[in-house]
Amino acid sequence: MPSDDSERPSILIVDDEEKLANMYTLWLRADYDVETVYDGEPVIPKLDDVDVVLLDRRMPGYSGEEVLERIRDRDTDTSIILITAVDPDFDILELPFDDYLCKPVQHTDLVSAIEQQLTARAHSDDLQEYIQFATKQRLLEFEHSPHVLESNTEYVELRRRVDELEDQLRQDLDAFDEVLETYKNINRKPGRTHR
Repeated sequence: MPSDDSERPSILIVDDEEKLANMYTLWLRADYDVETVYDGEPVIPKLDDVDVVLLDRRMPGYSGEEVLERIRDRDTDTSIILITAVDPDFDILELPFDDYLCKPVQHTDLVSAIEQQLTARAHSDDLQEYIQFATKQRLLEFEHSPHVLESNTEYVELRRRVDELEDQLRQDLDAFDEVLETYKNINRKPGRTHR
């Protein structure tokens, strides 16, 4: 079970690039309980006490996508942020992640993404779903022209669901504008040119 309110949030970093994983650990250990592993195999037994997993998408052995599926098969409420050098494409529509950051990731973006997941977990399933779907929409919009997007029925349905969730959250969540502002300030764009 994820940590209760009296404990610091727990973060599990999973990345085969040891220097990068260790850098994330240094960035985060002052504010979170952090554990770091360098491949996907040992992840599953550690999930009972983890609030957020920072997961590299492409690793040797167990890939991030395999680990992601195994985590979701366990039916935990652990939030999963993919951190990857893999540019997103329509395949992300099928991946059950909560957020997606493209390497190289800046310290402020990493902390903001973690905090956003912790906030969403404390509020509602709708907010978690909104962040997940809005991230997929935003990533695809970075990668494809409007013409290509409009010809993809899964994308069109995703956009419709994001709009529906946003309307609902504006009615139900007083702090939604603040959450949305924080969400929009996290740099997810491949190539790191967006701010």
